[in-house]
Amino acid sequence: MYTGEVTRAPKQAMDSEVFMSLLVTQLRNQDPSSPMDTNQMIAQTTQLAMMEKISALADTNQESFSLQMRMAAAALVGKDVTFARADGTTGSGTATAVSYAGSVPQVTVGGENIGLDSVAGVSAGVAAPPAP
Repeated sequence: MYTGEVTRAPKQAMDSEVFMSLLVTQLRNQDPSSPMDTNQMIAQTTQLAMMEKISALADTNQESFSLQMRMAAAALVGKDVTFARADGTTGSGTATAVSYAGSVPQVTVGGENIGLDSVAGVSAGVAAPPAP
């Protein structure tokens, strides 16, 4: 026999499910002698569609920003970078590798992993001497 209690985490953001639930509840509880105005229903449906599109746009923007961060981090490999450490000191060196394991790409500089958001400056890496 199952005796566990089912818990539901409250939503922190309003999504299409919440709006649809509100609309259905509103329709169920309306006065039959005075139904909802058709214009109001169309306006609410339009608002629902707009909210869904804005949510999709926000997701696309987040993905685009993440891709831009990855590209920016990859472009640092072989470049001399200056960065701020967590203790407030600054460091510099040549970026040798990039890791995308976390939410912010990590650039390896002289054995230290530096978050892309800590990079303060970039200059061209030291050019290799020309071949004889």
